[in-house]
Amino acid sequence: MKKYYVTISRQFGSLGRSIANELSEVLGIEYYDRDIVEETSRKMSLPVSSISKDEEKSIKSNLFNMLFPLGTDSIEKQDKIFKAQQQIILDMADKHSAIFVGRCADHILRDHENCLNVFIYAPRQARLHNCVNSLGMNQEEAKRMIRDVDKARDLYWKRYAGYLPADYNHRHLMIDSSIFGVKGTVGILADVVKEMFMIKQ
Repeated sequence: MKKYYVTISRQFGSLGRSIANELSEVLGIEYYDRDIVEETSRKMSLPVSSISKDEEKSIKSNLFNMLFPLGTDSIEKQDKIFKAQQQIILDMADKHSAIFVGRCADHILRDHENCLNVFIYAPRQARLHNCVNSLGMNQEEAKRMIRDVDKARDLYWKRYAGYLPADYNHRHLMIDSSIFGVKGTVGILADVVKEMFMIKQ
């Protein structure tokens, strides 16, 4: 069977990362998110020790600030990081089927066949609930992160892809994770992937 790819962009607090992780287990394919950061750090000799497991919560991390246009690092350095990540994603895609979270993977893999581009969102109140109850934030921190990370992702996609992550012209599927929950959303996406790429399991 030919390789296939699922790219997942998401609003902060929509639990898109958890959904992507579980989807990879259901489909039995690779899942790339933190791996891209770690490989970028290795190739560019950037430290990873200061980055926590939950990257988006580490708003004081130097590397996090470079990956998202919220920090003080130069645009030139951000461009170098994007180019490094672009090549890493392409190299990973050459090896096997995979799920890619964020980092304009949909744009990077735009010339690849068998690619499903998904956007996961949720109402603000549901995202606040997820941030507090699933990510362990307080209300004020959750509100700030939802505002800042969503804005950063919009700026990132606009700069490197030329469109916003929620632009339906570049999405095959957009789904509200608050309606179905993590497991329900995973089930729907798995069914779509199997149907789209004619996978028999």
